[in-house]
Amino acid sequence: MKKLFGGIDLSFKRIIISAILAGVYTAIMAIIPGLKYTSFHTITVSFEVWILFGILIIMNSKSNKDAALKCFVFFLISQPLVYLLQVPFSWQGWNLFQYYRIWFVWTILCLPMGYIGYYMKKDKWWGYLILLPMILLTAYSYSMYFSNFLFSCPKYILISLFCIATMIIYPLYIFNNKKIKTVGVVVSSLLIVVITVLGLLNPPVYSTDILFSNDKNPFDDTYKVYLKDKKYGELSILSLEGVDGYFVHAEFRKAGKTSFILESSDGKMVEYNVSIKRDTYIVKKK
Repeated sequence: MKKLFGGIDLSFKRIIISAILAGVYTAIMAIIPGLKYTSFHTITVSFEVWILFGILIIMNSKSNKDAALKCFVFFLISQPLVYLLQVPFSWQGWNLFQYYRIWFVWTILCLPMGYIGYYMKKDKWWGYLILLPMILLTAYSYSMYFSNFLFSCPKYILISLFCIATMIIYPLYIFNNKKIKTVGVVVSSLLIVVITVLGLLNPPVYSTDILFSNDKNPFDDTYKVYLKDKKYGELSILSLEGVDGYFVHAEFRKAGKTSFILESSDGKMVEYNVSIKRDTYIVKKK
């Protein structure tokens, strides 16, 4: 492990090859539909894995300028490649590159971040302060994906464990100073514990409206609505403010497939299948 954080002869040729591999892998994760709500897809939307790449580049560079240029080249190649490879498979086509704008900004920022990040190798206290924002960004990812894990268990378990591991590994293997290592591990551990406890005490809820009253689905506030399996959450019928209409409101607490029933005051029931994911759903009448 220590070799990864300073023992690699990282030439520009290796940077370019690594950037191409990272771009191709990320594009594949984005293209395959079945991976969307899994740990494998997260590399396409958040920073934690790219933070690891950046830190490894910095720790295996030979100077501030070397770190800045290698980080810049790595992201300058990998990020647009991710979007380029997706173009033939996306309904947006070349318009997909509109999402590259923010990544291009981060690519430019790699120059100062790589330059400053190299000071972590000096094994000083202020080196840990340079690392700390990356720890906090990874902690933010952990809070998001641990919540997704609780909602969609066992999905997102791998990325949650990845965030935990890297938050501990960074101070352990970037620094040699035992005091810095200890403080770094304690800070990371406290963040992990706090985020985990808060996540368990405040489990995720997906709040959305899943059905609206119309000619095909007539109902009003005299109807009852309920999920056949209550572990997935709760349903209620609410009225539309300022509109003569009603909708079924859902407070989902778990991903999965179940069904719900609309029951009129005279006992007539209509059943609907519902497939629940972290931020979307599908409803079909049986």
